[in-house]
Amino acid sequence: MRSLRARGISAVGLIAAVLIWCAPAEAAKRVALVIGNDDYRKVPKLQKAVNDARAMGDALRTLGFQVMVAENQTRAGFSQSLLAFDSMIEPGDTAFFFYAGHGFEIAGQNFLLPVDVPAATEGQEELVRDASIMADRIVDRLQNRGARTAILVLDACRNNPFERRGVRALAGRGGLAPMTALPEGVFSIFSAGPRQTALDRLSDTDSNPNSVFTRVFVKQLLDPGENLVQVAQRTRRTVSELAEQIGHKQVPVYFDQMVDDVFLNGPPKAAANSLAQPSQVPEKVAALPPVAPLKPPTSESLNAPIASFSRHNGGWTVVFSIADPTLGISWRMVGESEFRETGFMDALDPRTRKRLPNPSIQLPADAPASTIEVRYVDANGELQGPFPIKFEPEAALLRDQRKILDMTATSWLSFRDYNGLLVYYTHLMSYRCAIREARIGIDSAVPDKVLKMPACDMRDPIAIPSSATPYFKLPSTVKSVSVELTYRDGSVSEIKTFRK
Repeated sequence: MRSLRARGISAVGLIAAVLIWCAPAEAAKRVALVIGNDDYRKVPKLQKAVNDARAMGDALRTLGFQVMVAENQTRAGFSQSLLAFDSMIEPGDTAFFFYAGHGFEIAGQNFLLPVDVPAATEGQEELVRDASIMADRIVDRLQNRGARTAILVLDACRNNPFERRGVRALAGRGGLAPMTALPEGVFSIFSAGPRQTALDRLSDTDSNPNSVFTRVFVKQLLDPGENLVQVAQRTRRTVSELAEQIGHKQVPVYFDQMVDDVFLNGPPKAAANSLAQPSQVPEKVAALPPVAPLKPPTSESLNAPIASFSRHNGGWTVVFSIADPTLGISWRMVGESEFRETGFMDALDPRTRKRLPNPSIQLPADAPASTIEVRYVDANGELQGPFPIKFEPEAALLRDQRKILDMTATSWLSFRDYNGLLVYYTHLMSYRCAIREARIGIDSAVPDKVLKMPACDMRDPIAIPSSATPYFKLPSTVKSVSVELTYRDGSVSEIKTFRK
């Protein structure tokens, strides 16, 4: 290990006050490993990765993290740093891992490259695997140590570091593959989307010591009262806009498997007032069996409900999923005084031998962003909750439509012979709110043409405007059309090929 610096927590009075405030997403302590690799020996050197690591380390100390910064790590040094990081993590902690340097994707797996990685050529993938660190293994290590919240930030989406003039390079474009199968409790953000490269600078006169992604992300991370998703969304928007100014496409992508909202710089902006208000007298669920007085959830063993949101022409359907057998479910929107029962279904629950509570509710199409409070009566007749569930219409719509598009990929296009070939993309247009960009390739596996889409209308998102034309015409000699979707979260679909 060439350079490893462990530094303590910055004990600022304001941070101490924030740490005293306890939300469900807060953990026992905060620990971070920050790595920056510039000084590569066999592949192109970098200029700003070490600076990025130092800037991130400073920001995390400000947020109350115990930070370990490691620079220009060899394979052995990288392993030693990870071992030291392992020893810092205890069950319930928030663990933050940041890496700036070369990264490479092989067969859908992401590898972080130490500075002594060999200059591999075509067919030498195993050489790179053995000499590098697999990103998924870092996730596994954090989970195995019992971290409640694991955060991975990877500024490694650069060009293929193995490309050399006159030599057949190791196949790949550099950058990283999407990490869509993260376990619960993990949040990751990449500096650019799949097949995109991350900018170190915006121009030859750009004197900022940090990469475009890191300079933006650090600033957003220190904005008080924002959760991780909000930080990621604002970073993505700002980086994308900066890159577009110089004709470059860089859209940071994040993958969120968090159970709780995670606020690294204090409680949410709206929470301060609510914390100061006196708690309300617990209520009982009307027309349900008698229950014990409402007790706030104090143990992580309680199974908090989760919710799925589905948008349809009539509004929203919200389905609650509760692990415990239940005798009744009730809910209300924050600010309402009364809880409402969901009612019962015409079916028996074999666990309780009683009627199943209806797990769903309906919300109007114009329901604003708010918080739904859900509580339920367990099999012992005790009232559990209320549990808060955030309802953000735009985010819920994007998730719902993205899920539908993923599940119905065979319906993206359809063909009709009519004085040529008509290619209908009605399905894509119906779920366009989840799509940032749709590209097609004509008799090609490389989508290089952009499909026109009407703007998303949150009031009636599925409806196709009468002015829109949900098809395009091609010569009858065309044999196939390929499709690639870039979703609103910056992730990119697999390329699907449709043959007439």
